[in-house]
Amino acid sequence: MKAPNLRRRMVLETPQRIPDGAGGFVEGWQPLGEVWAEVSGKPGREVSGGLAALSQSGQQIVLRAAPVGSTKRPRPDQRLREDTRIFTILAVSESDPAGRYLTCLTCEEVAR
Repeated sequence: MKAPNLRRRMVLETPQRIPDGAGGFVEGWQPLGEVWAEVSGKPGREVSGGLAALSQSGQQIVLRAAPVGSTKRPRPDQRLREDTRIFTILAVSESDPAGRYLTCLTCEEVAR
């Protein structure tokens, strides 16, 4: 396996429940740190999103591996952000037998 070209800076974010002051919670996102990644596009599709149509596309994002249990290791309930683009993490697996890189299968939704 050739080494990926990790040239895109992204922020790994995790969901955070914030009290709304009325006994409930609002979900927000807490940054965990920056990662450098290589992004490959996958075929997209259009889906109905209630009031608006959404353009949904998948990406394969490769980044340096982190040990299991580390806050820098992505999980499927988290997301990667690049400026205003949001990539929801669907699955994470090791990219190579030596465990140097991780592959995140992600989905990006854009309102149309």
